[in-house]
Amino acid sequence: MGVLNITEDSFSDGGKYLGTEAALEQAQRLVSEGATIIDVGGESTRPGAIPVPREVELARVVPVIETLAADGIAVSIDTFHAETAAAAVRAGARYINDVSGGLHDPQMLSVAAEASRDAQVTYIAGHWRGIPDLAHTRSHYDDVVTDVRSALGDIAAAALAAGVERSKLILDPGLGFDKTGEQCWEILRRLDELQSLGYPVLIGASRKRMISEALAGVVGATPESRDLATSVVSALAARAGAWGVRVHDVAATSAALAIERAWQGESIAATSTTVPAWGQDHIRLTGLEVFAHHGVFDFEREQGQKFLVDADVQVDLRAASANDDLASTVHYGELAEAIVAAVSNDPVDLIETVAERVAEVALSFSAVTEARVTIHKPDAPIEAEFADVSVTVVRHRGAR
Repeated sequence: MGVLNITEDSFSDGGKYLGTEAALEQAQRLVSEGATIIDVGGESTRPGAIPVPREVELARVVPVIETLAADGIAVSIDTFHAETAAAAVRAGARYINDVSGGLHDPQMLSVAAEASRDAQVTYIAGHWRGIPDLAHTRSHYDDVVTDVRSALGDIAAAALAAGVERSKLILDPGLGFDKTGEQCWEILRRLDELQSLGYPVLIGASRKRMISEALAGVVGATPESRDLATSVVSALAARAGAWGVRVHDVAATSAALAIERAWQGESIAATSTTVPAWGQDHIRLTGLEVFAHHGVFDFEREQGQKFLVDADVQVDLRAASANDDLASTVHYGELAEAIVAAVSNDPVDLIETVAERVAEVALSFSAVTEARVTIHKPDAPIEAEFADVSVTVVRHRGAR
């Protein structure tokens, strides 16, 4: 997730991309460097930041989101205001990144619920106790990981109760938000305890004070001097099972993730188009039969025929198996229903198009990081005898 701050006072790059043209250029640069989601923010949450009027925030972010979404780029809106989130979704945002976890604006969860249900938008809920306090007056925890896990569990429960789809919910421990540097490192060391809640986890450590404290005397004082260390955190977070990482310097993190994948024996080529996988487990649904009216010839459109679908989705099944919890995995019944609906809708000429449609549906389940879809057309109008004809596509979350 590449950070795009369209602000005057962000701690790292405030003012650099304040204009729409400069913001779009930076977004394209981040995508070319390997970002799979662009996180667009129009108001800073740094300590001491001055709130901006909603009309200013909207004027900053909406034109950028509209343009990026039209170009097929996955966009996240970084806001804790429901009005801004709703406008961003209408503009094409696919993620709502709310650092407050719904605690700042009482309307946020209802907006996220409607967006997750009607527009397949994912809600990223962060842990916080307010705008970060540099004096750490709100940074006392009995046990930071246990306390943050409990709070995130409450946030998740509130989101579900409001109607957010479980498959469209991601949690963020809020590194740097009323947590000391050591507390942040403790959270990262025990990331598995947060993952045991059964939700994907986003990590946002980029250029934060926790890194400069760990590097005291090693690098300079500027936020940019922390990028190399941030890329190391990104690779370690991926290895620990994080769903994704939010960074300013995408190129460095892309390189670090490529090396981490190579170390794990995965394809290096995949790293430029794939959100870091948080598991190598799979759910396979094969031989799903759907009657539909796809085909180039008029009689195929009129009479219809049988299509068979094989779907192989990559997920992380550790939480589901550990807790014997259906809600922590992809419900294959719901997946099957979604695929049937996608295949039976709107006749098209090519099974290639059908395969792409099914892959998009599979990736709409937030736990899925990769979808391999095969569409079989056993009754294809071919004069010669044949056993089967099929098309297979492999798609990764966030890939263009």
